Amino acid sequence: MPDSTAPFTPAQLTRDHILRALRQIDREARPLPPSTVYDLVYKGRRYPPRPVLQLAFRLASGQPEATLPLLARNRTNQLLEQLDFTVTTKRPILANSPHDGDVAAQDAMRELYTGNGHEVAKPGKGREQEPAEAPIPVVAEPKLEYELPPATPYTHEMALGELFLSAENLGQAETALQRRRNLILQGPPGTGKTFLARRLAWLGLGSTDAARVELVQFHPSYSYEDFIQGFRPDIHGTFRLTPGVLLDLCQKAAADPDKPYFLLIDEINRGNVSRIFGELLLLLEADKRGPQHAVRLPYAPADAPRFFVPDNLFVVATMNTADRSLAPLDYALRRRFAFVQMRPEFGAPLQEFLAAQRVPKVVISRLVNKLTELNQAIADDPELGPDFELGHSYFCQPPARPEQAAAWLESILTQEIAPLLDEYWLDQPAKAAAHRRKLLGK
Repeated sequence: MPDSTAPFTPAQLTRDHILRALRQIDREARPLPPSTVYDLVYKGRRYPPRPVLQLAFRLASGQPEATLPLLARNRTNQLLEQLDFTVTTKRPILANSPHDGDVAAQDAMRELYTGNGHEVAKPGKGREQEPAEAPIPVVAEPKLEYELPPATPYTHEMALGELFLSAENLGQAETALQRRRNLILQGPPGTGKTFLARRLAWLGLGSTDAARVELVQFHPSYSYEDFIQGFRPDIHGTFRLTPGVLLDLCQKAAADPDKPYFLLIDEINRGNVSRIFGELLLLLEADKRGPQHAVRLPYAPADAPRFFVPDNLFVVATMNTADRSLAPLDYALRRRFAFVQMRPEFGAPLQEFLAAQRVPKVVISRLVNKLTELNQAIADDPELGPDFELGHSYFCQPPARPEQAAAWLESILTQEIAPLLDEYWLDQPAKAAAHRRKLLGK
């Protein structure tokens, strides 16, 4: 018993005091208020640290109503850790999966894991059913209510009216897409690749039906779990097996086989394509479509339907050829796509478009001359080449008032194109400066 002449303090608690408290909690199935951030872990069970310390303090002091002196959360945890107990942060409960995506970390923490969140003690086995934890507030982004734009008819005449392509080149792109089912539009930045991709989808649909077109953009953090299928947290913090963009679109297309569906992938070479695609590398081929070529997905249960790419799904991707930081596509993936090269267009189509927008002829002439000369210099440079030419999309949104056109062109040349030249000739500043002077000179 503690000395009655001196008040008992938490610093006098020993490991035996804590163990005595834990045994009493287990024996009595004592309900404890749940912790919010940390758990004390002992023999595969988790306990809220402060209530355990409170009970140990009362038992050790011999005062059933004693109040534990106020300690900050970290100080409470430190006291328990000094007594050789493990205190760890709460971990998410994974529904439908025995692991959380990091197998090595899961193995290392196995002794700390206390079950799948659904197990309770059976009555008559020495313990009553444990009380449920207080509900966790639901945190989620607000839902934005909007409607997809209504579908309107879309024809070849409409496409040729807004694309800087000839009817022959547009027809070749459509033919390639129908033949291979998969098409990549490649070329320098600003050549209208994404713009054309969406128009090809509309031409295939015969309308601007947004419900049958899905657009994604690849990036270094994009993964198989985002694209095909994987475990992701819901708004309650529970991990669930969730279909990705492709799986969801394939299911829609398979349920509506008489209508085409389109998947648009922007910047396909910006992600780790082999890792993102997974089984899709096989199933994308035009002769590997349909349920007869279905495969089982790694995350899917054994009795789940097997996955296949329906014949009415078309994939149109874009690829920027000027970014040196991106790895080229491997040959296995290239074999499954047809490729259409996109080039800058400063000829008649762009000039007619600008004239129709009331841009003065003198401004159009300066724009065309400056960019044609600059692109020729870039194409002739052995360290750059045609893949680094500048596209026409810089100039597709002229001002509404003709008197603003000169300032509009000057701002694009000064603020958007000139800084890019410094990047192109980063190791040759004199050469970059010379091209800047030519570009900005009157």
